[in-house]
Amino acid sequence: MIELFLSAFVTLFVVIDPPGCAPIYAGLTTNAAPAARRSMALRACLIAGVILIGFALFGEDLLGAMHIDLESFQIAGGIMLFLIALDMVFEKRTQRREDRADKVRDDPAHEDVSVFPMAMPMLAGPGAIASVMLLTGTARGVEQTLVVLAALLAVMALTLLALIAASPLMRLFGAKVEAVITRLLGVLLAALAAQYVIDGLRGSFG
Repeated sequence: MIELFLSAFVTLFVVIDPPGCAPIYAGLTTNAAPAARRSMALRACLIAGVILIGFALFGEDLLGAMHIDLESFQIAGGIMLFLIALDMVFEKRTQRREDRADKVRDDPAHEDVSVFPMAMPMLAGPGAIASVMLLTGTARGVEQTLVVLAALLAVMALTLLALIAASPLMRLFGAKVEAVITRLLGVLLAALAAQYVIDGLRGSFG
């Protein structure tokens, strides 16, 4: 159970990427009051958590309704996560997030950034949805599913702390440290993605 928790925690932490989301959130909420920043961070994490838990609990039923084998989803999800990992290593993902944030910041109608772009697609994006469905799809029984959900809640709690502390942390560490962390997480995610593909192929042809 501990190994499953750690595996799920690392996978979700790397995909959701709280260190990468924090500086973008700090930039989006530069002119907001501290109380408003905390409120938007809480809403963003709650909404993203509900979305991910929904896919975790009902994603396998959705695959069954579409007649998609779990092994096929493992292979597709692994490839998707590997592409995300490449973007993280070469900082393309961060650039896309910053471009999206700039568009929202320039639009006066988007003062509350908790739903868009923070909850979706930054926190509960395609990679996070695929990851949580893979993890719960391979879990055996209710106990292992609860372990995966516990790992998800732990990651969302850390994400909330990262968003709330985003502005002071950016002043303390700066963009260079964030870039190094993102690249290291990208390498780790690439290895996890490769393992998903290997497991999917082994299940299909083994």
